[in-house]
Amino acid sequence: MITKMDNALIAFTDGSSLGNPGPGGWGALLAFPKLDELVELGGTKLKTTNNEMELTAIVSALSYAINSSSHLYIFTDSQYAINGVTKWMYGWALNGWKTKEGNDIKNKELFQSLYSLIGDRGKDTISWHHVRGHVGVPGNERVDDIARLLAEGTNVKLYRGKISEYPEKNILTVPSKEEQVREAKKSSKKSGKAYKYLALIDGELEEFDTWAECEARTTGRKSKFKKALSPEHREEILKDWGVNE
Repeated sequence: MITKMDNALIAFTDGSSLGNPGPGGWGALLAFPKLDELVELGGTKLKTTNNEMELTAIVSALSYAINSSSHLYIFTDSQYAINGVTKWMYGWALNGWKTKEGNDIKNKELFQSLYSLIGDRGKDTISWHHVRGHVGVPGNERVDDIARLLAEGTNVKLYRGKISEYPEKNILTVPSKEEQVREAKKSSKKSGKAYKYLALIDGELEEFDTWAECEARTTGRKSKFKKALSPEHREEILKDWGVNE
């Protein structure tokens, strides 16, 4: 568990889309332990992508905390978002927000907003932390629920009040990376018929209907692969791999 957060602002963010693109939702939870304050945020978009919702959640959290000078810890299960804000966007800014091929980068407006918000706040005042999805991180589980339910069109009651009165008493608990890995390994042992076999081959995503096809493509090549049990599980795997479709 990360310590020394009592005087800091803590944020959990997540995004979801039913299809890519499809109807989507995002969720954010911000807490300030020193003042015993917690607020939940959420929103929807009719046609969007998972990555757009992930970034929207972070933009919304940073915008809400714009007047706070406290150090901000952001927890997300999106490697795409973390890599984008800590590595890629500074090169994009120098290149006019274009790819090497001269095209606009994906989610350009959101990354421009993040670039401005982070610049105004100061990069050194934000710590970015990747957490695994669905491995028992209470804050991540909650924002995942908010995002998914809103994407489904369900009305979600968002909390605003004292941390001490929040229904989940361990909402700010963050298991260590080792604990998250152990929980992920337990989850990966779940059996079931494959929805798709996913492979990241030389940095490119490929999908297969059978294990034989996946094995034939990955054997002898630099790759990683995994069985997806459902469309939702597929999205979880891609988020964990940091794949931007």
